[in-house]
Amino acid sequence: MEPVTDQAFAAALYSDGDAGLDTGASLLAADPTADAELLRRGEEFVRRAWERGWQPADVVRLVRRDLDETAACLAAGLIVSETARYERLPPRWRAQLDGLPDAPPRNRPDRFSYASAVLGLYRLLLRLPAIEPVGPPPGAAPHGLHLPPAHDEPRMLTRIRALLAKAEATGFPEEAEALTTKAQELMARHSIDEALLAARTHSKEAPGACRIGVDAPYETAKAILLDAVAAANRCRAVWNSDLGFSTVVGFEPDLDAVELLYTSLLVQGTVAMTKAEAGQRAGGRKRTKTFRQSFLMAYAQRLGSRLAADTARVTAAEAGTGAGAGPEGSGGPDLLPVLAARDMAVKDTAGRMFPETTTTRVRGATDLDGWTHGTAAADRARMGGNGPELRGGHGRR
Repeated sequence: MEPVTDQAFAAALYSDGDAGLDTGASLLAADPTADAELLRRGEEFVRRAWERGWQPADVVRLVRRDLDETAACLAAGLIVSETARYERLPPRWRAQLDGLPDAPPRNRPDRFSYASAVLGLYRLLLRLPAIEPVGPPPGAAPHGLHLPPAHDEPRMLTRIRALLAKAEATGFPEEAEALTTKAQELMARHSIDEALLAARTHSKEAPGACRIGVDAPYETAKAILLDAVAAANRCRAVWNSDLGFSTVVGFEPDLDAVELLYTSLLVQGTVAMTKAEAGQRAGGRKRTKTFRQSFLMAYAQRLGSRLAADTARVTAAEAGTGAGAGPEGSGGPDLLPVLAARDMAVKDTAGRMFPETTTTRVRGATDLDGWTHGTAAADRARMGGNGPELRGGHGRR
């Protein structure tokens, strides 16, 4: 006789309707001996996701978006149990695992409801498309796309994270501006130091990649903001709007800088937008969607140019070419060729990973008040966005 799990999967996983899920859940609920096999099959589906280029945070983010928080917690439980079997995990995985939600108790609130939720999750996992890998799967040796972090990275990241946390928490715009600017300057100098060290030691370090979620609503504006942060930190971002993330390509210290700064600027922008929106409502305004969209578009656009200017200023000072720059520049005349070579390496890596991309022109903002408030918020954050163009990955399966 066909095992219960096979019967349940045949009914639930290869159809789109709720009837199949109910049938499969009923079969599993009636047979407690199927529980162990159900878990084993789930771990197998997660393992297939790794082989298709997915990472833990990617899976949980997509499950949460397409199903619900319960399914995301179920997925997290499977991920934790599946990854426990590996002696070696790729870079960034440990941090992703530490950030997962707790798995819910099994067979709660009842066996049928639990089995139904599990089968819905398995149906989604089974249909995950293959995506561009940004590192080796667990258990494999690191390859050229992702190398271990630099030896002094935790100390530098701790300093940058502390500055950005203070910028997010302060109620004084001038203080937030100074803190965020200092964080970007540290990022730029750290990137320069790493580039010079790699050149002097003839390091074979290659660009890596990471994925950063770009969640609705207003995901276009958020993707533009991430693109601006990436460009200012010598990285390239490619947005996959269908799957809700951008892949950022760059050298390891720059990838960490992008992730930290984008997250902080998004927090700062959201707080400023909420405050500005409250003022609009107090003045009698009722519709806020166009205001928010225009606010975030202006915030992203303004931040891009300011971030780029900050990086250019630090680079010129370190190279000894900026206004007022003296011989104390750490890089001297060798710096600019070193940075140009790294820029070309990032460009080539991104081109290999994404041979087919498109540049999409974004619809202009339609709310003048939102645009004005967003620009002002960007000025207070001392940051800026890249203009109304995005690179979007094509060819997803």
